[in-house]
Amino acid sequence: MKDKGNVRSSLFRLLWHRIDEDDLPGMSAQLAYYFLLSLFPLLIVMFSLLPYLPIHEHDMLGMIRGFAPEEAMQLIEKNVTEIMRHRHGGLLSFGVIGTIWSASNGINAIVKAFNKAYNVEESRSFLVSRGMAILLTFGMIFVFIVAIVLPVFGREIGLVLFSQFGYSEEFIRLWNTISVAVSAVILFLIFTGLYWIAPNVKLRCRSAFPGAIFATIGWIISSLGLSFYVGNFSNYTVTYGSIGAIIVLMLWLYISAFIIILGGEINAFYSEEKKTNC
Repeated sequence: MKDKGNVRSSLFRLLWHRIDEDDLPGMSAQLAYYFLLSLFPLLIVMFSLLPYLPIHEHDMLGMIRGFAPEEAMQLIEKNVTEIMRHRHGGLLSFGVIGTIWSASNGINAIVKAFNKAYNVEESRSFLVSRGMAILLTFGMIFVFIVAIVLPVFGREIGLVLFSQFGYSEEFIRLWNTISVAVSAVILFLIFTGLYWIAPNVKLRCRSAFPGAIFATIGWIISSLGLSFYVGNFSNYTVTYGSIGAIIVLMLWLYISAFIIILGGEINAFYSEEKKTNC
C-alpha cells in the first residue's frame, strides 16, 4: 500500500511538473487548432462513404451529438451539410484524397505531442510518419463506422426479437444504457491505438491502457460537463452572437486536446517508472 501511495504521489507531482515543463496548455491550444482544421475534412470523408454504407446521415453524427455541446453540434451539422450539398465527385476523387491528407494533420499533431511526452525525437521519415497518420485516420474512420453500424442494426434486431414477447419498451431502456457503454469501449479502443502506435517509442499494447482509461473517462466527463454548463449556465450565442458557437467548439476541442495529451504524459510516466524499477 505504501509503494502504491508513493507511486500515486509521484505521478501527481510529475504530472503537475510536466504540465508546466511541456507547456500542456500551449500544446493543447495548438492541437485544438489542428483538430479544428481536421474535423470537417474528416467528417467530409465519412459523409462521402454514406452512399456505400447502410447508414443514415442522422446516425453518422449521432455519436458526436451525444457528447458535443449543443451550440458546437449545430455549427458542425450546418457546415457539413452545406459543404456536402455543393460537393461534386466520387469517393476516389482527388478532392477526397486531399481531404484525407488534411484530416491526418490532427493525428500528426498528436504524434508530436506524444513524442514530447516521452522526450524522444521523431526519427521516422516524413513519408513514414505521414503515412502512419493517414493509416491511423483511416483506422479511426473504420472504428467510428463500426461503432455506428453495430448499434443501429443491434437495436433493430433487438426490437424485433423482444417485441415478440412484449418487452419492446424494456429493451429500449436497456439498449440506451448499453449504447453508452459501447461508446466508452469504442473510445477506449481509439485511444489505446493512438497511445500505442503514435509515439516514436517501442511499446506494448497494454502499456497504453493507463492513458487510454484516463482519456476515455476524462473526455466523457469533461464533454458532458461542458455540455451541461453551456446548456444551463452560459449562453455564448446571446453574449457573442454567431461567433459564440465557434467559441464553444474551440473550447471543447481545447479541453479534449488537453486530456489526450495528459493521457500520453501518464503513459510516459509509467514507462519511465518501469525502466527505473528494472
